[in-house]
Amino acid sequence: QRESFETDLSVPVLGEAPFHAFFIRGPAVEAVGPEVETLATLDDGTIVAVREGPLLGTAFHPEVSGDPRFHHYFLRIVQSVKG
Repeated sequence: QRESFETDLSVPVLGEAPFHAFFIRGPAVEAVGPEVETLATLDDGTIVAVREGPLLGTAFHPEVSGDPRFHHYFLRIVQSVKG
């Protein structure tokens, strides 16, 4: 899979340690609106993780990394939603 790769990302909402991300033919976010928070970008500025309210989107597979921080972050978002 030529478009697949892995890299370390800076994701401040997850803490200081880099998050090792696996991209498997991953799409990228081309643009964000004013309500969207960019959580991570590649070195070239490509947006690869975003949040808008309770919605979270990534262009990589956090479940492959073995690092639970993205899942814990998602759970904190879900727990904060009142409904």
